Amino acid sequence: MFTTTIKFNIPKILEDILKSLQEIGVRPILVGGCVRDYFLNIPVKDYDVEIFGIDCFDTIEKILQKYGSVKLVGKSFGVLTLRVDKYDFDFALPRIEKKVGNTHQDFEVITNANLSFKEAAIRRDFTINAIGYDFSKKEFLDPFNGLSDLKNKIIKHIDDNTFMEDSLRVYRAVGFASRFDFEIEKKTKELCKKIVIEDELKYLPKERIYEEFKKLFLKSRKPSIAFELMKELGVLKYFPELNALINCIQDEVYHPEGDVWIHTMMTLDEMAKIINDNNIKDEYRILYLFYGILCHDFGKPFCTKEINGKITSHKHETLGIEPTISFLSKLTNEKKLIEIVCSLVKNHLAPFQLYLAESSLKAIKRLSLKVNIEDLCLVCLADCLGRDIDAKDKCPKATSWLLNSAKELNIQNKAIQPLVQGRDLITLGYKPSKEFKEILEFAFDLQLDEHLQKEIIIKKIIEKY
Repeated sequence: MFTTTIKFNIPKILEDILKSLQEIGVRPILVGGCVRDYFLNIPVKDYDVEIFGIDCFDTIEKILQKYGSVKLVGKSFGVLTLRVDKYDFDFALPRIEKKVGNTHQDFEVITNANLSFKEAAIRRDFTINAIGYDFSKKEFLDPFNGLSDLKNKIIKHIDDNTFMEDSLRVYRAVGFASRFDFEIEKKTKELCKKIVIEDELKYLPKERIYEEFKKLFLKSRKPSIAFELMKELGVLKYFPELNALINCIQDEVYHPEGDVWIHTMMTLDEMAKIINDNNIKDEYRILYLFYGILCHDFGKPFCTKEINGKITSHKHETLGIEPTISFLSKLTNEKKLIEIVCSLVKNHLAPFQLYLAESSLKAIKRLSLKVNIEDLCLVCLADCLGRDIDAKDKCPKATSWLLNSAKELNIQNKAIQPLVQGRDLITLGYKPSKEFKEILEFAFDLQLDEHLQKEIIIKKIIEKY
């Protein structure tokens, strides 16, 4: 086995834990993403440790409990998790796995403390994820030449048979290619295609696919790389909403770059730049912004027409709602996320429409009731920049105008709140009734359309009711 001695900097708390494990005769080896990312100069917060030379799971658990709350992921898998400060640690017994069914749970798992590192690592997906760091000997272990593949920017599987046993590796392959700007090795790509052709992806639970999309969006500077690879590998057959974008024509004046697919890929990469430039760190927000731009033109295949030589897609923003729900439902059951994305899709043309129409503040107030204006401006900006037009400097004009107008009203990231509420009507002597709703709507319309203060609105309520 190839080994190399280089100092591997790990957190002091992890050093203490590993030394405690060594005292009972354990040989701890760090493995997986933490080692890979160390060589890629990517900050590491998650550490995976394989523990060789001991079979007693309870003994390991007792030692780890001295450092914090330990969670058992699954005794059959032999994995304990520990979170200390900002770090997440996973401790696992070396094991071999054998697929016995179609789902991700259908694996026969056999832990064996006496396995060699190479024997245990053969179950891993790619060579770059099978590099280990032997804490005892202070040396790196590289049984499958992962360091060479890191250097050459190659995603390469380890073993034909074990690779084919987990179809999620197709998503992982395209995700790593996108995150690191690596190439997928030819044979590995052929195996990915085979998994797709054999329809193995249909057995994956949506939660696992969602997690891979999540890592892709949160960690890629060019998410389009992954989606182009999904297209090449045939994965889009599971997402007809995305597949429909391919060869959906667009007006060359507004979209000289080509079809809706090409435009959407460009907007994804623009969104990555916008998120980075604006230093957005909220993961949930990053995800719905990416899904918002990914889905923003889902309605075009349903309404694109060529009339007198001109290509139009009238009402595509509204027609995009149904396919957006369909697409997201394949990935998640979270209603709030789906609602936010739909609001961005449905209103993604609004910033330019309001700007060109020189709309009044009341239109902006009403827009705040439908969508988060600040988020909408980011989606609209990515949409405008994600094309091959010459005058890209005009793109921020509409979004800046809308955002600044919304900030003046303090509604850039929240809906405008009614000045007059039910308790105010009760104070005036009105009794709760069906008329309540009508009066409150009347009051809110005065606030939105005529920009009246609360005292004047109440005076008008008294005059009318």
